[in-house]
Amino acid sequence: MKIVIFDVEPWETEVFGTLEADHDLAFEEGPLDADSAEKHSDADVISAFIYSDHSSEVLRKFDDLKFVATRSTGFDHIDMDWCRENDVTVSNVPTYGKNTVAEHVFALLLAISHKVVEAVDRTRRGDFTQAGLQGFDLMGQTMGVIGTGDIGTHTARIARGFQMEVLAFDVNPRNDIADELGFSYVEMDELLQKSDIISLHVPGNEKTKGLIDKSAFGKMKDGAILINTARGPVVDTDALLEALSSGKLRAAGLDVLPEEPVVREEAELLRAYFSREHDLDTLLADHILLRLRNVVITPHTGFNTRQAVQRILDTTRENIEGFIVGKPPNVVSS
Repeated sequence: MKIVIFDVEPWETEVFGTLEADHDLAFEEGPLDADSAEKHSDADVISAFIYSDHSSEVLRKFDDLKFVATRSTGFDHIDMDWCRENDVTVSNVPTYGKNTVAEHVFALLLAISHKVVEAVDRTRRGDFTQAGLQGFDLMGQTMGVIGTGDIGTHTARIARGFQMEVLAFDVNPRNDIADELGFSYVEMDELLQKSDIISLHVPGNEKTKGLIDKSAFGKMKDGAILINTARGPVVDTDALLEALSSGKLRAAGLDVLPEEPVVREEAELLRAYFSREHDLDTLLADHILLRLRNVVITPHTGFNTRQAVQRILDTTRENIEGFIVGKPPNVVSS
């Protein structure tokens, strides 16, 4: 088989070395797109990260594609309908970052609660004054965890370590874990009404798009804090801006934005406008968020530790090896 690994750094290629003896193995440092797909149109197996183009327009450029091994937990960036229609199997990496992303939740939260960004900026200017830097304790606060998969439950575990109360909502409650960790499942409205801090851990799909909208913000405590390390579209950006400006939200910690792939450079705003490939209103709203003092944003780095990336690579290799012998693990396309 011809196997092509896209979005790969030089050090990562070693993980896939075991495939080289019996297969045609190729690496591309750049993302999967129309040009790189045409270059490797004879590939049987491809693997890339979430910012590669997995649309049907790109995937159909492969003459006999059989397997897509996404190096992510989410797979909403892949045209799954096309894959099913063309008998292309898709596997993901389900559990690489349960502790990693959960730790990032508290990196964002502690940055907010201790005003770390402002404090660091001030001291770098030689200003050691304390005015305006008073924060708040996490102990005794109530954290609402929406979505209790592996990451959500690990977030609850850490919160309990801070002696926080934890409320949770999930369409499929894991009551045994709730009993073990000491948190309670409640209905969504109760979670929104009672939580001081709300952390999102749901997948990105049509059901969760805009889950946290104007109505949801209206049910929250005044001065609540929102943490989103899940997917950008889970939060309605206009509603988020309104909640932040009105004081309904004290602050937000975001590792994801709806239009994050193109908002990184201001020039991309203009390009996106003319190409009509992205929602300009959302792009501008995201851009405003970047400038707000009560918002801490990181560039989707919650997963990015050396250990987590190694787990992603190892699982991806195992997914490919399993597909080769007819037993692909972690299949999400059935």
